[in-house]
Amino acid sequence: MPTKIETKTNELCAAILEQIQSNGIRQRIDTFLSDATARGQYESLMSKGQAMQEKQHNGETLEPAEISAFEKDRDALLQNPVASGFLDAQEEMHDLQHSVQKVVAKTIELGRIPSAEDLAEGGSCGHGCGCHGH
Repeated sequence: MPTKIETKTNELCAAILEQIQSNGIRQRIDTFLSDATARGQYESLMSKGQAMQEKQHNGETLEPAEISAFEKDRDALLQNPVASGFLDAQEEMHDLQHSVQKVVAKTIELGRIPSAEDLAEGGSCGHGCGCHGH
């Protein structure tokens, strides 16, 4: 027999899935995943970005041509409607996840369901949530 928390968690998950479906988030992600060109653009850009971060982390200077090439590839990716739809969907998923985590964390912290004012305070979802610095 499931506990009340398990039952309510399943209900919450069903509501989240319904929202993801009704907002077209899942469709945009699936469209991106089935588009080899968009995926290739995205993966290439992420790879270049990671390499540039590693260079900076190691104290190396980024070359202007390298920065320019990255920016050109980023602009091309953002011009691709499938890729930009995926990036928007990714952000919406993150926002949804953050929102749920914030309310749950505040509920535990306060010992009650938080008000809109409680959630607006400090713009944070509590210590240790992992979202600080965003």
